[in-house]
Amino acid sequence: MVLGWESRSMVISAPFEVFEPRTGHTPVVVEVPHAGLFMDPESMAHCVAPVMSLAADADLYVDELVMDLFEEGATIIASRWSRYALDLNRAPDDVDGRSVRGATASSCPHGLLWRETRSGCQALRQPVEPQELQRRLDCFYKPYHGALDEVVEHRCQRFGTVVVLSMHSMPSEGVDADVVIGTLGRSTASDRLVDGLEKAVRAFGLRVVHDVPYAGGATTARLGKPQAGMHAMQVEVARRLYMNERTFCRYPEGFSMVRSLCRTMVATMGRAAVG
Repeated sequence: MVLGWESRSMVISAPFEVFEPRTGHTPVVVEVPHAGLFMDPESMAHCVAPVMSLAADADLYVDELVMDLFEEGATIIASRWSRYALDLNRAPDDVDGRSVRGATASSCPHGLLWRETRSGCQALRQPVEPQELQRRLDCFYKPYHGALDEVVEHRCQRFGTVVVLSMHSMPSEGVDADVVIGTLGRSTASDRLVDGLEKAVRAFGLRVVHDVPYAGGATTARLGKPQAGMHAMQVEVARRLYMNERTFCRYPEGFSMVRSLCRTMVATMGRAAVG
């Protein structure tokens, strides 16, 4: 489902939206897997997470922070559904017996199906049946990643390369940085692009670290193949830069600054990828 910017008012029940630039395409693809808050009734029936956790554990407003990046030639894909329905930045087999009945793999509480909130509260009423997991994979996971892969493949065919920026936000507590760039030890993108992204962030006077505590999720690992011209980086922006983490209210000046940061990052990656 590839939609233009004018389709912003579409029915929100769609699991994701894709926004293509009208002109001036670049090799940059921006994906936002965790900004959504919506859940379908079937997922709600299994969820006992406090309602505040749906916002606190979402990458709140990140979809809005990146929504003008089509003007820099990037394609944007953004999920509209809560990670409590399914975490799109996990591998499809990242489940265990405490999240899916009968599963035998070892998984953390924040796998494909979050069974605990970030604050340690119970999130799943009980393990879901395998059929329910398959339903969510079919409804949310496969369509989202199918669309992402289609966009990535199109960029590779057109430009011979692609840069995927997986955009996230991070709780500020315990992280001594403004931005974390995750590349699994610089294995998912070329040094030139990683260094260029860091330089663009530092130009805003922000503190940058690499991989700690966010080294890059399953999507970055899957799509990051720099030897094949496919570069992927996970970018975590501290929420305190643009919002009150207790009330979820936006800081207007900070919000504007982070939007400018996102545009600069995408413009920089667009030039570097074809340079």
